Amino acid sequence: MDLRDPGYAYMFGFIQADGHLAGGPGLKGRLTVELNIRDIEILRRFQQLTPYTSSIRERVRSTNFATRHHSATWSLCSLEARTLLHDLGLPYGAKSRRIAPPRTEFSRRDYLRGVIDADGSVGYTAQGLPFVSLTTASAAVGAYLCRYAKVVTGAARHIGRNTRDGVYNVVYTKEAAVQLAADLYRPGSISLERKRLAAASLASWERPPGMRVRASSRRWKEGEDRLLWASGGDLAAAAAELGRSEASCSARLWRLRTGQVPLPPDCPADGS
Repeated sequence: MDLRDPGYAYMFGFIQADGHLAGGPGLKGRLTVELNIRDIEILRRFQQLTPYTSSIRERVRSTNFATRHHSATWSLCSLEARTLLHDLGLPYGAKSRRIAPPRTEFSRRDYLRGVIDADGSVGYTAQGLPFVSLTTASAAVGAYLCRYAKVVTGAARHIGRNTRDGVYNVVYTKEAAVQLAADLYRPGSISLERKRLAAASLASWERPPGMRVRASSRRWKEGEDRLLWASGGDLAAAAAELGRSEASCSARLWRLRTGQVPLPPDCPADGS
């Protein structure tokens, strides 16, 4: 399984995100990937790529989300195959926070497309804006997507865990989404058909006349925090001194006061 090969890199990214490697008594165990029946073709591709005996079974059952859920499960039991996948970075058991991009050389674009096909979304928002997103519990995978997308689109993202469920939501919209989708979903590349079509549809999007281009954000530096804190809440003066808007200064000051952002070490707690 040479991860420099686009097919294997994609498959490994998909399996990391949406597969389950379970151990059993002795040397027994099983890799499974269960998907909605509409995506069974990608499981057949995995079966073709894998030089070990594997099976695909269908089942219909009731779930919390549907009274009739039709799914397909690809199963692989080979010890040699499981050992290889584990050595490449697929943990046994619960893995959502433990997965990370491979440490060996690999096809980055195809790996990330596999991750997004499994745990991401591509399409249009309710407001008609193109987007590409990834929901992951892995800090390493989320950060890797941010680094890759920064090179491709120039859009910077700084990830943080969602306070409700502890996952990272990385989202790209508008031109950044169009560029990222075009890079990841190239013609002829292995992917889920429905996401390939969704990615292709983004290419026709154009920014509507009158829609402002948002200026890229400027990260706050320690010296700026110190000056803002010493301003005593005079937002107009701080904004003029720092070359920022009063709204930006107000939001930053609130974060400093509530402890969401640490104060510079030499700042008095009372702001005097």
